[in-house]
Formats: sequence, structure tokens, C-alpha cells
Amino acid sequence: ASCLLQLVYPYDFRLTEKEKTSICYLSFPDSYSGGLGDTQFSFRLRQSGGQRSTHYEDDGEYNREAPLTLQRESAHYFGYVFFRQVKDSSMKRGYFQKSLVLVSRLPYVNLFQSLLQLIAPEYFDKLEPCLEAVCNEIDQWPPPVPGQTLNLPVMGVVIQVRIPSRVDKPGSSPVKQCNQENLLPAPMVLPSIHELDLFRCFQPVLIHIQMLWELMLLGEPIVVMAPSPTVSSEMVLALTSCLAPLRYCCDYRPYFTIHDSEFKEYTTRTQAPPNIVLGVTNPFFIKTLQHWPHILRIGELKMSGDLPKQVKVKKLAKLKTLDTKPGIYTSYKTFLHKDKTLIKRLLKGIQRKRPSEVQSALLRRHLLELTQSFIIPLEHYIASLMPLQRAITPWKNPPQIRPFRQEDFMKTLEHAGPQLTCVLKGDWLGLYRRFFRSPNFDGWYRQRHKEMTQKLEALHLEAICEANIVAWMKDKSEVEIVDLVLKLREKLVRARCQHLPVKEETLQRVGLYIETIIGSLPEDLQAVLHHH
Repeated sequence: ASCLLQLVYPYDFRLTEKEKTSICYLSFPDSYSGGLGDTQFSFRLRQSGGQRSTHYEDDGEYNREAPLTLQRESAHYFGYVFFRQVKDSSMKRGYFQKSLVLVSRLPYVNLFQSLLQLIAPEYFDKLEPCLEAVCNEIDQWPPPVPGQTLNLPVMGVVIQVRIPSRVDKPGSSPVKQCNQENLLPAPMVLPSIHELDLFRCFQPVLIHIQMLWELMLLGEPIVVMAPSPTVSSEMVLALTSCLAPLRYCCDYRPYFTIHDSEFKEYTTRTQAPPNIVLGVTNPFFIKTLQHWPHILRIGELKMSGDLPKQVKVKKLAKLKTLDTKPGIYTSYKTFLHKDKTLIKRLLKGIQRKRPSEVQSALLRRHLLELTQSFIIPLEHYIASLMPLQRAITPWKNPPQIRPFRQEDFMKTLEHAGPQLTCVLKGDWLGLYRRFFRSPNFDGWYRQRHKEMTQKLEALHLEAICEANIVAWMKDKSEVEIVDLVLKLREKLVRARCQHLPVKEETLQRVGLYIETIIGSLPEDLQAVLHHH
């Protein structure tokens, strides 16, 4: 099948040839499905050809305030697809296929898919002029600021959505929006910019949620084989979201085709499969990926009044290349014992005909509590590695953060382990040991270490502010004083560049200090330092 990239808008958006080819293949279902009509799905694409500047020069500010799970990606694009297939006797195949794709670095799946539902039907009718008009409207949208509720006008509709912020309490329900009275027409309010209907996505695997949570926590390689890109992309995105607020630091492809430039890299048998969750629909993958350790095969999702048919865990050897039955093909043994309370609650919800979003909220809360039980002991331990405040003195470099020692951490678990907040029994120690080898631990540790280093810098600057500089200078040589000026300047520059968590007045006082010190030196030195 040849795909044609008919139009890229805005025209100045530059894609490499490799990216264009990948986007073309990722924008269409790669296994024939007889279902005519409209479908929507998403993909994620590795950027090729080096860094490119974005329209928003200050990614830093957004990324500092957004939750870790919603950061703007620097090396990947997300693609959001609206695909239409309709009968058309003038075409050689008897039907025509078109896709409208929105490419972004932001993982706002609900916002962008809702936007496509408005734009795509119009676009297929009116083509380019429609896109031009829509892009002009989108150009006027304010940039996403974490914590703010935005009203986004497009095609006579106003989409209202709140951008989550890092300071939101995990698991709290979105803030009820109150600025609607003056908006006409009444806005289309999206309850969340990115959260999927987890209950619907996880339907066939509800009894295995805990196993899947462990596999995601450990960054295990997983293949999701689904009947359509819609089912595959929703399942992959649901899986990657189930560790929140912990960031899933491995790679993931909500929808992946055999034409992808990474196809060889992922299907090679000469090395272990990479840490990635791969969503596929082409049956050919069953053959090429059968050496992967965990394969989740699911059928079409049908919402029914009862608990949907749950897939079974099966041995990998049972994986038939031709007619693969739904199931989780793995030899993985969970570290934690099964928890029946979640399923009981969900079943009660089904009997009482609770809406899907209520069931999803239950599921999300269960996953959040599981993640928090696991991560809180780690947070406590890493906080204990921070030097004491009294060890931070103005005229010495701040002390180092102590190294993370896995065995020391393990010792803390006896009296402050997950058992305090979680009823689940099982081999928590084994789970931590495996977690230490995963990219998710590495990502979490680097992030925390960076935040602590910045906190130390900030505390040091505050200590300098409290100090009596004049007294310190009394018995110091010019060389020492000049050295101090240069060091303080460097600190000030770093504090501004890295946006350290320091009060503005502290920075201004350090600036004044520098001026005072320079003012006390001989004039020739003053000139040199001012010139610096």
C-alpha cells in the first residue's frame, strides 16, 4: 500500500524524509479491517536528524511546572490520527482512505483527539482552506501554563481544559471550573487533558492489573497485540499511565508498524528485547516478536453489562503464530500476592451500573495507592541523604548529598516499608531489588538528585545572605576577596539559569553583596572586576 503525504500545514514545519515516511505509515491501520467509517488512534515517533528548535523557546519553564508525566518531549513526537474509510466506486480498491494527523510534542491525548473530532470531518469536506482557518485560530491560543484553565476557540466551539500542574495533589479530582458564566456558546469542557477511561481500556485484563503494574514498574519489554490501532494505542497509553505520579521512563510505541525505521532494532534476536511497550496490530509480529518475554494479546473491546471476558495467563510456548487466542503470554511470577478487593469493588460497580468514569476513578486510585506505597519508603530514604542544614556554611562549598546505598535502603524497610500503607503481602524486597535495575529507578533517582542539588545550592545562597561579609573580609587577602567575588557571581548566574528555588530578594541581596565587596577593593581591581 502506498501512502501519500498530501499536505503539511503550517508549511514551515520541517520534517525529515525519514519522519515523513514513518508518519505516513503510522497514519493508517496496517492490517486490513473491514470496518468502514471513522477511527481515532495515536502513535509516538522517534525524532530523526538532531534537535530542532521549537516554537516555544522556553520549554524549561513549562517542564519545570508540569507533572513529570506531561512534560514536553524533546526527542519524540506524538501523532494523533483521525482515519476515515468510505466506499467509493471510482477508486481502484472500491473505498477511499484518508487520515488527518496532528503532530505535537505534548501528550495531551484527550485535547488533541477532541480537536480532531471537530476538525477532521470538515477537513475531509472542504480540504485545505479549512485547515488554514483552523491553524490561524490555533495560532492565537495561549501557551499551556500548568495550573491554568484555558478556553480554546476553534470552529465556533470553545474547548475548555485545565493544564495540570506539578503541585496538584496526586489523585485529587480536577478542580471544578467556574469561569463559564460569560462564555457563549457554552464551552465544551474536557474533564482531563490526558486521562483515558482506564476501566474501558483495561477491560479484558482487570484481574491482572497488579501483574501489569509490576511489569510496567520494572520496565519490562511488553508487546500489546491488538485488532486495531485504536485498541493498541489505548492499551499502551493506559499501561504507561498506571505508574503515575512516578514517571514511566522507558520507551513506548502506542502503535507500531513493520515499516518503522526501528523495526530491525526491535525484532533482532541477537540481543535482549529493549525496555519498551510496543503496540502492534499486524499478525506478522507474532512471528517476529515471539522471543519477547511478555506478550499481551487482546481482542476487540466491547462494553457490556457484565464483567468482560478476562484473558488468561498462558505459557509463551502456547503462542500460536496463526490463530493466537487472547491472553497474557509470559512466565513472569508476580512479587506481590493478588488483591481481590479491587475486582470485588469493580464487580459491585458493574452490578450497580455505575458509569465508566466512576469505575475508572476507582481503578486509578487503586494504582495510585499501590505506586505510593512502593515509592514513599524510597522518598523517605533519599530525603535522609540530604546534608543537615547546619552543615551548610557560607564560605565553604556546600556538603555533598550522600550516596544512595541499596542495602541501607533495604534495612529501613523493616520499620518503614510499604506494609505501613499497603495491605498487599508478598516479596516487596525482591520487587525493590528488580526495580533498582530498571530505567524507572534510574529516572526517578536522577530527577530527585537534581532537585536536591538545586535545593542545596539555594540553601547555600541563603546562608551567604545571612552572613556578615564585612567581618569575613577583615583578615582576607585581595586574592581571596577577588576569588569570592568571582565565585558569588558564578553562583548568581547559575541560580538564574537553572531557575533555582531561591527567593528573588535573596538573589538581589547577593548582587548587592558583590557590589559592596568590589567597592572595598582598590580602584584598579574594581575596574577589572566591573569589566569582567
